[in-house]
Amino acid sequence: MNRFKTLTGSFALAAAALAPAGPTFAQSTMPASGADSSMAGKRVSVSSADRRFVTEAAKGGMAEVALGQLAQQKGSSDAVKQFGARMVEDHGKANDELKQLATSKNIMLPTGPSKDAMSKKLEGMSGSGFDRAYMSEMLTDHKKDIALFKKEASSKGGDPEIKAFATKTLPTLESHLQMVLDAQHAGPMSAAGEGTMKR
Repeated sequence: MNRFKTLTGSFALAAAALAPAGPTFAQSTMPASGADSSMAGKRVSVSSADRRFVTEAAKGGMAEVALGQLAQQKGSSDAVKQFGARMVEDHGKANDELKQLATSKNIMLPTGPSKDAMSKKLEGMSGSGFDRAYMSEMLTDHKKDIALFKKEASSKGGDPEIKAFATKTLPTLESHLQMVLDAQHAGPMSAAGEGTMKR
């Protein structure tokens, strides 16, 4: 009888020793769901080239809005003021869309426009001098922006949504450039040439 109790006790101890094996086995299945999470992360990851494009596009867009607001305040011709308002409207919309896109791709964007030497210079100007300097800057900026967006829109591979944004926004940038060229050709910054700018 004592021997039977001893054997029974031994089995009980063995069972107790094996009891943690249940939870340990359950925990071993956890990496599978963790792997799913990492795969989900990979589905929204983008290349360094796409990240650079989004960041540069955001910087440029915010600068256009800031300078457009400045043009409305300091511009002396109606044409320049109207162009500034157009920049605020168009680039403001594009910036909002780009922010949503960047958020979905886990891309951190700058919180505001950086002030370069030209923006600081424009802040200290007014009148026709401001008009000429501002429109000249818009010519340079939009040529650079168009080259950036064309490169992204025509790139092979990469993130399809980012590429679609570039493709969709490119015609707007090209229309802005044409507006600048038309304005400079017509001389809207001169007193005789003030008028409404084509939309």
